[in-house]
Amino acid sequence: MTIDPSTPAGLALVIAAMTVTAYMTRVAGFFLMRFVAVTPRVEAWLKALPLAIMGSILAPIAAHGGPAEYAGFAATIAVFLLKRNDILAALAGMATVALLRAGFGF
Repeated sequence: MTIDPSTPAGLALVIAAMTVTAYMTRVAGFFLMRFVAVTPRVEAWLKALPLAIMGSILAPIAAHGGPAEYAGFAATIAVFLLKRNDILAALAGMATVALLRAGFGF
C-alpha cells in the first residue's frame, strides 16, 4: 500500500501518523522515566537532550543550506542573544527563511 501525500486524504493520513508517533514517543518517555533514578548525571543528560536534538536537525541544513538558511541561522542567533528566548529565536529563524524563499526564491 502506498500513500500519496499530495492528495488531501494522503496528507491527512501522514499528519495523523506523525501525530500519533510524536505522542507515543512522549508517553513512552514519561512511562520509562518512572524506572530511572534521577541522579545529577541523568539530570544533566536530560537538560542537554533538547540542544542535542536541535543540533542533529540543524547540522545537515548548515552543511547543505543556501543563503536563506544561513540568514535564518544568523537571525536565530541574533534574536536568542538579544532576547534569551529559544522559541522566539526559532520563530525568527523560520520566518527569515520563509520570507527569503518567498520573496527572493532562495
